[in-house]
Amino acid sequence: MKFLDQAPRFLFFTGKGGVGKTSIACAASIQLAESGKRVLLVSTDPASNVGQVFGITIGNTITSIPAVPRLSALEIDPQAAAQVYRDRIVGPVRGVLPDSVVKGIEEQLSGACTTEIAAFDEFTALLINSALTEKYNHIVFDTAPTGHTIRLLQLPGAWSGFLEEGKGDASCLGPLAGLEKQREQYKAAVDALADGKRTRLILVARAQQATLREVMRTHEELAAIGLREQYLVINGILPKVEADHDDLAAAIYKREQAALAAIPDVLKTLPRDEVMLKSFNLVGLDALRQLLVDTRTQLQPILTEPIKLHEPSLSKLVDLIAVDQHGLVMLMGKGGVGKTTIAAAIAVELAHRGLPVHLTTSDPAAHLTETLIGTLDNLTVSRIDPHAETERYRQHVLETKGAKLDAQGRAMLEEDLRSPCTEEIAVFQAFSRIIREAGKKFVVMDTAPTGHTLLLLDATGAYHREVSRQMDSKGMNFTTPMMQLQDEKQTKVLIVTLAETTPVLEAANLQADLRRAGIEPWAWVINNSIAAATTKSTLLRQRAVNELREITAVTSQHAHRYAVVPLLKEEPIGVTRLLQLSEDANPASGVTSVN
Repeated sequence: MKFLDQAPRFLFFTGKGGVGKTSIACAASIQLAESGKRVLLVSTDPASNVGQVFGITIGNTITSIPAVPRLSALEIDPQAAAQVYRDRIVGPVRGVLPDSVVKGIEEQLSGACTTEIAAFDEFTALLINSALTEKYNHIVFDTAPTGHTIRLLQLPGAWSGFLEEGKGDASCLGPLAGLEKQREQYKAAVDALADGKRTRLILVARAQQATLREVMRTHEELAAIGLREQYLVINGILPKVEADHDDLAAAIYKREQAALAAIPDVLKTLPRDEVMLKSFNLVGLDALRQLLVDTRTQLQPILTEPIKLHEPSLSKLVDLIAVDQHGLVMLMGKGGVGKTTIAAAIAVELAHRGLPVHLTTSDPAAHLTETLIGTLDNLTVSRIDPHAETERYRQHVLETKGAKLDAQGRAMLEEDLRSPCTEEIAVFQAFSRIIREAGKKFVVMDTAPTGHTLLLLDATGAYHREVSRQMDSKGMNFTTPMMQLQDEKQTKVLIVTLAETTPVLEAANLQADLRRAGIEPWAWVINNSIAAATTKSTLLRQRAVNELREITAVTSQHAHRYAVVPLLKEEPIGVTRLLQLSEDANPASGVTSVN
């Protein structure tokens, strides 16, 4: 593997959830250790299963892996780290500042940026020379900090009091309050990241156009701040031999090869490795040793007895949605799970039933017009430009809050406004104009804001509170966008995921996030399920069996109602194929059970 050639001391694996970062990081660590190097594997992935992979309990202490001499591992629990981090910042002001102010600070510290910075705080000591790490030749990190977090840590100035003084806005800047004492240590850590002789970033992707576009953005963002030593690993490519005797496998192979042929130009210049899709679960040393080699060794029992997958189809959910004749339908989920396709399928199905529908998206990678191919009676389509809306929002904040700031304060505010939350809030304000239509027709919204962002909008935008104050004083009935989202009779939130471990865990975290905002998800959609499809491919059938555990987790632990959408042979482009997504999941898929 090219990414292991002359490996520097620090190796960082980064990529979207479900692409295989943890498995590749574990396999790389084993390979380095078995070549005679002393290796420390560090995971900051909230979905970390490093301990499970090696069959031992690891946790937040450096633990030797008995079966692999010279290899040790450490699992940093990002949620626990974030809680310690929050307590350190909020503790001194609790009981001193008004409860409303403390609550606002806690919400600023509740988002994904806090978790990431807290994790960075935890492994900073691992990036600088210390007695803790001096004996290791290589330190392998599963999950790297984003470019946004690194930019924040590079900014000069005193962060404490920035938000409390009203200079900031609804954003991810809050986590940086109180970091001044550690700034020198953080600077040393960031310098280590940017040093190509010490650090290599491995971008992990799948052979999918959307995923490769996301990796391209990550590459450009990290390169722009000096992290240029990057390698690309494309994981889970279906072997050609699987496509020879199965229509579904042939279709998947064709799509993946087309995505690889159209790989973005900026990624073509990176050293690249390709890892073939494996049929077996990547748990245990035997499986991990085979991950980075091209092998078809069977690590699971041969499949013999078919099972029947009886799960509700997307059409069953649409039946329930259609009863109200109008309302807001919001699709949420991590990137790469197919939100845009599911949103389009629901909108087309509702319109096909004669109901008026407005389908809207803010996804920059969503090409709804190409997906729909033409027009459909009862359906209107719009796209909100997130860049234009965000720029409009930024300019408004700079012209108001930024007008009286000094140069340093304005620079900090500008960085504050480059946070992911800023874009979500700006786009939600644009969505709010469309939401009003949901009283007369269906509005299907793709790419909705997270619960954390909605709480920030409610806490700092003041719109909900101001409307409430004015309307209450006049004894008038009223509904704000936030109130509409919290009312299941008016809004149905659907969480989209895949039948894979990391996407399901991320979806569960999103659900908890929404519940904090008083929004109860209405249903889950498990998309692109092989278990709900028909295939003769041995490899795909084994992967379908692996999906069953995740489907059971969703249906028994997370979802009040749900649907399973099968992986189709042809991409769901055009009205006919979108309608096929709503059809019943295959009741006798030919998938076999292993007891």
